[in-house]
Amino acid sequence: MSGSNDTLLEELRTCVVNLDCERAIGLVQELLKAGIDPLKIIDALRKALEEIGQKYEKGEYFLSELIIAGDLMKEALSLIESKGSLGIQKMKTLGKIVVGTVKGDLHDIGKNIFVMLAKSSGFDVIDLGVDVPVERFVDAVRSENSQILGMSALLTVTMPYMAEVIEALRKEGLREKVKIIIGGAPITKDFGRKIGADYAAETAVEGVEVCKKWVMEG
Repeated sequence: MSGSNDTLLEELRTCVVNLDCERAIGLVQELLKAGIDPLKIIDALRKALEEIGQKYEKGEYFLSELIIAGDLMKEALSLIESKGSLGIQKMKTLGKIVVGTVKGDLHDIGKNIFVMLAKSSGFDVIDLGVDVPVERFVDAVRSENSQILGMSALLTVTMPYMAEVIEALRKEGLREKVKIIIGGAPITKDFGRKIGADYAAETAVEGVEVCKKWVMEG
């Protein structure tokens, strides 16, 4: 039976990588019905997402595929939770990330992909949403005691808010307690250095890899 379950888990991974959403969701339901440990299902989903991320980095997949994968992952995890199989909460978290799109900016596709990948990698993610004011970022870093703060911007006119957040964290004595990663289409490594961010990621996949490296280095 266990061999059969392993085969189904492998098929689930393959279906997610191939973006066969209908079959993937069917397999999640089948595995839950068979009483498979939700952590094993989540692990198969995580491996699939990593493979999708690699395809994206190689130019084999594009933003549209990442969005489809994100929606599929949300539906699968929601299904696991709705069945009372709260495997996600049993996972040992790598660390906590507060993330949001800065004030004046309503774009969230890149942020949402980052959140999805970070969660599937084992991070506890506090998503503040879009159009987030400076004070809210600061309050969240303080109250959540997060190791990492992620900020996203798509509009060049909203990029200066990232610098304001970093300055506000300095004034509140919180800057040294949190690693800061920024991202978004107009964001460059040079801009990240200028405003004092710890890293400027070009893609969500790269951003999550950097966050994993940070927590593993302690």
